[in-house]
Amino acid sequence: MDDAQRYTIGELSRRTGLSVKTIRFYSDRGIVPPLDRTHAGYRLYDVAAIARLELVRTLRELGAGLDEVRRVLADETSVGRLAEAQLALVEDQLRLLRTRRAVLRAVVRLNRPTEEVKLMHKLANLSDEERNRLIDEFWDETIGGLDVDQRFAAWMRSAKPELPDDPSTEQVEAWIELAELAGDTGFRAAVRRLWEQQAAQQGDAETVPVRTQEDAAPWWALLDEVRHADEAGHVPESGRGRELAERAAELWSRQRGAADDPTARTELADHFGGPYDERMSRYWELLAIINDWPPHPTTERQTHWLAAAVRATL
Repeated sequence: MDDAQRYTIGELSRRTGLSVKTIRFYSDRGIVPPLDRTHAGYRLYDVAAIARLELVRTLRELGAGLDEVRRVLADETSVGRLAEAQLALVEDQLRLLRTRRAVLRAVVRLNRPTEEVKLMHKLANLSDEERNRLIDEFWDETIGGLDVDQRFAAWMRSAKPELPDDPSTEQVEAWIELAELAGDTGFRAAVRRLWEQQAAQQGDAETVPVRTQEDAAPWWALLDEVRHADEAGHVPESGRGRELAERAAELWSRQRGAADDPTARTELADHFGGPYDERMSRYWELLAIINDWPPHPTTERQTHWLAAAVRATL
């Protein structure tokens, strides 16, 4: 094309595929100003205007605003930097759409009432910081002001829900249930009572064998074996029950740094045979679903089965 050639808006429209109205809009806004005018006052443009219009169309299709387009054309920013900013915006929008899709699937599956659907949508769209704050508030209320084992408390607090950018319907459902559970006043009161019991035992370190995830891991594995033994039809007094009881007694003794004797085994049986609030187990099960951790569901049936197996060895 001839650099000296001048083009009317109609000719620009034919060459770029943009409508006359659109080109006039960009011209009025000073984004693609005319180079000259005819005696009749019609705008004339040079070949550079065609290139500018092509760039403007590309930037607009990428989501750039008029001010951002002006900055690129004025060399105040680069196309690369603008694309980087637009990419971050698109990624945020995609995350929102994926979460919204998962919420809609959950609504279809759960068939909740209207008010609960509003809550589901609100909970699912919380930011990572807001989700963490909700969980922190739960632990603040249940632990605050108590003289408890700090390593154990820190471990409990450190487990936060990390909903992925593209959550599954199951993960969204798990987060909604976890948030509702953490906000339940009855559950908070029950957890507070457990911490108060732990604080009362704080003077005797031997009564608090599990303080970290490393301490808990062998108990999770053992309770999984208890579940399999129970499902296979073994009773606590069986040979399999005795085997698991002996391993539990050894682990209990080793983690407490105390002797394995009838007193210790009685404490072990009392520990696993006492009242069990399965909502606490559900709390960790939901976290595992959200964070894609290996599941370690624990039920009262498992803990009482193990307690009965240990008592059978006394």
